[in-house]
Amino acid sequence: MVVSLAMMPRILLCFLVAWIHLVAIAARTNPDDSAALQALKDSWQNVPPNWDGADPCGSSWDGIGCRNSRVVSITLSSMSLKGQLSGDIEGLSELETLDLSYNKDLTGPLPQSIGKLTKLSNLILVGCGFSGSLPDSIGSLTRLVFLSLNSNKFIGGIPASIGYLTELSWLDLADNQFTGTFPVSSGSEPGLDMLVHTKHFHFGKNKLSGEIPASLFHSNLSLIHLLVENNNFSGKIPDTLGLVQTMEVLRLDRNSFSGSVPETLNNLTHVQELHISNNNLNGLLPNLTGLNVLSYMDMSNNSFNASDFPSWITSLQSLTSLVMEDTGLQGSIPASLFSLYQLQTVILRNNKISGTLEIDTPYSNQLQLIDVQRNLIESFTQRPGYPFQIMLAGNPFCNEGGDGTQDYCVRSQQTETYSTPPENCLPTECSSDRVSSPTCKCAFPYTGNLVFRAPSFSNLGNKTTYETLQKSLMLSFRNRQLPVDSVSLSNPTKNLDDYLVIHLQVFPSSQDFFNRTGVSGIGFVLSNQTFKPPSSFGPFFFIGEGYKYFDGPSSGSKKSSSTGIIIGAAVGGSVLVIVALVIGIYAFRQKKRAEDAAKRSDPFATWDSNKHSGAVPQLTGARFFSFEELKKYTNNFSETNDIGCGGYGKVYRGTLPNGELVAIKRALQGSMQGAHEFKTEIELLSRVHHKNVVGLTGFCFDQAEQMLVYEYIPNGTLKDGLSGKTGIRLDWMRRLRIAVGAARGLQYLHDLVNPPIIHRDIKSNNILLDDRLNARVADFGLSKLLGDSERGHITTQVKGTMGYMDPEYYMTNQLTEKSDVYSFGVVLLEIVTGKIPIDKGRYIVREVRTAMDKTKDMYNLQEILDPAVRAGATPRSLERFVDLALKCVEEEGVNRPSMSEVVKEIENIMEMAGLNPNADSASSSATYEGPNKGKNHPYTDESLFVYSGAYPSSKIEPK
Repeated sequence: MVVSLAMMPRILLCFLVAWIHLVAIAARTNPDDSAALQALKDSWQNVPPNWDGADPCGSSWDGIGCRNSRVVSITLSSMSLKGQLSGDIEGLSELETLDLSYNKDLTGPLPQSIGKLTKLSNLILVGCGFSGSLPDSIGSLTRLVFLSLNSNKFIGGIPASIGYLTELSWLDLADNQFTGTFPVSSGSEPGLDMLVHTKHFHFGKNKLSGEIPASLFHSNLSLIHLLVENNNFSGKIPDTLGLVQTMEVLRLDRNSFSGSVPETLNNLTHVQELHISNNNLNGLLPNLTGLNVLSYMDMSNNSFNASDFPSWITSLQSLTSLVMEDTGLQGSIPASLFSLYQLQTVILRNNKISGTLEIDTPYSNQLQLIDVQRNLIESFTQRPGYPFQIMLAGNPFCNEGGDGTQDYCVRSQQTETYSTPPENCLPTECSSDRVSSPTCKCAFPYTGNLVFRAPSFSNLGNKTTYETLQKSLMLSFRNRQLPVDSVSLSNPTKNLDDYLVIHLQVFPSSQDFFNRTGVSGIGFVLSNQTFKPPSSFGPFFFIGEGYKYFDGPSSGSKKSSSTGIIIGAAVGGSVLVIVALVIGIYAFRQKKRAEDAAKRSDPFATWDSNKHSGAVPQLTGARFFSFEELKKYTNNFSETNDIGCGGYGKVYRGTLPNGELVAIKRALQGSMQGAHEFKTEIELLSRVHHKNVVGLTGFCFDQAEQMLVYEYIPNGTLKDGLSGKTGIRLDWMRRLRIAVGAARGLQYLHDLVNPPIIHRDIKSNNILLDDRLNARVADFGLSKLLGDSERGHITTQVKGTMGYMDPEYYMTNQLTEKSDVYSFGVVLLEIVTGKIPIDKGRYIVREVRTAMDKTKDMYNLQEILDPAVRAGATPRSLERFVDLALKCVEEEGVNRPSMSEVVKEIENIMEMAGLNPNADSASSSATYEGPNKGKNHPYTDESLFVYSGAYPSSKIEPK
């Protein structure tokens, strides 16, 4: 092969780099970290086979994550580790994540020295065998965000020092043997009431006792889950609990609470699951009028005063499960109860209900069970063909001489079951302990139990429910780029704690078994709550089972050979080093000349992302990514991470080193802007910071590439949510919250950004839903800056989306903030009708105006309303919402409200509907279920890259 002289510098430089790399390979791990890991290795049995040598980072030890030669993570779930956690763990001073979950033979206490891991953000020891008291030093881990120690054998009191963990979001100490009560602050002493950013208090299945201190609860808390079931708490339920208005799931059951239920629980208008059963509560049945999103309510087995069936229960339009066994109910059951649209289960055993059982029609197509056994019911209005089970055993109706039939008087309840079916294939006969997967491949699955502590549904045989869970699991695994082929769910059952337990099997792709990295990755997704189940499943935990690993032969001989190669390469490389250094200096000078030339034409050429020097864009929060970084984060822009496309190019899902998911918009060469325009665009977008606007994480202007990096929004678009593609139920309350969130985001762009921004393409496809179903305004590809001199209007070529476009703007080319208001009014009509703006020549604005009659209930719009709105909206709130929408779509902009007025009116409507307009969405764990690819994806709208701002650009329309 002939090598030109011009190529020699480059070739020799490559030899130099390789030589330096090989010589340095033996020193990749910090000595302190290496020593600490060696000590852990010595104290454990069954460590991974590749834990060999003195260089954990350089040798890529399984489960060990490194950055800059320092160990930053240990993730070793389901490794069958045995032994104790050595105090030598303190040597890993840069450790950020420690996950040892599902190793039941890891025993003994946590060492006091764990408090020296001051950079730890995730401490996850789920399903191990740890015991003893929690050390007070745990309060020194002030960067902890996630603390999950459930399903161990810890004893003693909950350390008050946990109150110092002010960044904590998740606290799970459930299923241990903790005693005492909750520590609260007093003077200089800390307590759990100081955890104002913590969203999850999970303390169920312990031995906690005494009264819960009233000072634990206050209005500054952010709690959405309070789970204290199955303890020994006594005394009254604190009145102050009603101050925590963010609460969504409340489990106080299986304790010894006494007294009456505090009236302040009525303030918890976001509560979806309420369990107060199996206590000693007395007095009147609580009146929970106003808990409009309540779906699961269990008051059973208390000592309430005898009372008639509460009329307020029939107003709970979101109710799926009503359980009031042995609660002193008497009189008859109103027939209207069974007309609740979402209702699945009614259990009213062991009361004194009398009269005639009448089931109103049309009854809900979701109703599965009515259990009124052991009451005083004398007659039953029977109709043929009930598609649900009715249990009347133990009533006069079924006694000797009664009119009961065998169908209604049996005591057994039908048991529902489910198992993931094969995916259009025939199950395979497998051998050697392998199992046939849903794709009919024989493999060794990773298995365990998903345990849901407060599901909002009670129909355990609903196929669609489990298909939604299965899809969300697969999405989470794929987002983390784990080698998962399929998942199987089976045997859903309710256990004695009223938890839903589902057996999970995760099947490998590419080969018939997982390696250790794959298992630990799956375990971390489930232990760290990276997986967010559909909202109806509520809070969960996972207990993984042991896995049979297929480790290859010992790598000792390979290492010996590799060492020889390294030494030989090093010696050979040293011969070239002097020549290479000379050539390197020459090449450096040549490169410097090229860079100097680039600086004159490229505004980013002198920008150093570390020093922030030179022609640096004036950014607020956004960071620079190199092309190589984004290539790595998207697995070389692989098809599996391709989540959409548009006129500008493609959108890819990426995973940053810290686990954060991002959406990366990569421009095609033909759609790219000039460097100055791109710089201007990212400067603008980096200034947009609001909880209802999608944020810019960073950008890439490298190797002739233009890319924008956005935060990844998991639950898709409002359009997909309204169409049902996401699998998320958007009831009237959630739609109101989405409407006010989107309105606030738009108001922010109009009133608080300087200079203001006119979005110009507001539509349901550009409103995204985050993990709590909060609305996020997205896609600024057609946006316009509104300078001081232009306040009122901008003359511009018309751009936007048909069906949403302001007709005044279309006719006059005069763009104002009121053009966004018109588009938003169309979105409001979409929210109430569920219809797209233009369908088969029908325009939604005209359809609503034609159909409405203000003299009739709900303006006579029942025929065109979305069923979820029709079932959940009160007439007055619906009517005011429609009035607002029609004001927004007035023909002349001067007659339309401003976005600040729109926000205020939606807030008024929410208060009328019993919602707090200043709280986040009531859904904490919704999951995107729609397709992850195609034109309806949240990141696929047209040209975010052709930014038509008030700056010159070859891509902007002529003026």
